[in-house]
Amino acid sequence: MNSLYNTRVMAVGGRAGSVKSEDGLLALSLAMPVSLGGKGGATNPEQLFAAGYAACFENAVLHVARGQKLPLKDDDVAVTADVGLLPNGSGGFTLSVALDVEIGGLDQDAADRLVQVAHSVCPYSNAVKGNIDVALNVAAR
Repeated sequence: MNSLYNTRVMAVGGRAGSVKSEDGLLALSLAMPVSLGGKGGATNPEQLFAAGYAACFENAVLHVARGQKLPLKDDDVAVTADVGLLPNGSGGFTLSVALDVEIGGLDQDAADRLVQVAHSVCPYSNAVKGNIDVALNVAAR
């Protein structure tokens, strides 16, 4: 199957290094968060994952809404991703994810149904399915 889109990003220096996309549009320094004993002052992989997941999930909500002919505009939907880093009990680590989804213009039941369908469509949700429990918190506004 042909990809709809591909991107390449190189990381150098781990959590105290940098990341740069092949097209140069993404170029960021990385730092270990202060809460993990680092110096802070730069982004980290969990923030980048949270940003990507939030943006992708919001777009999945809008995509499904348009397919269902729901009258939502881009700014009717806001997604906040809360990503945590946890020890897995065997020397490694795992992530926790909670997505807080605010949707304007729909009642709570319709918003809940829309988010459930979006969760089955979103590439990030599909990528973590079976590996990370994702809590979905939906608020119609």
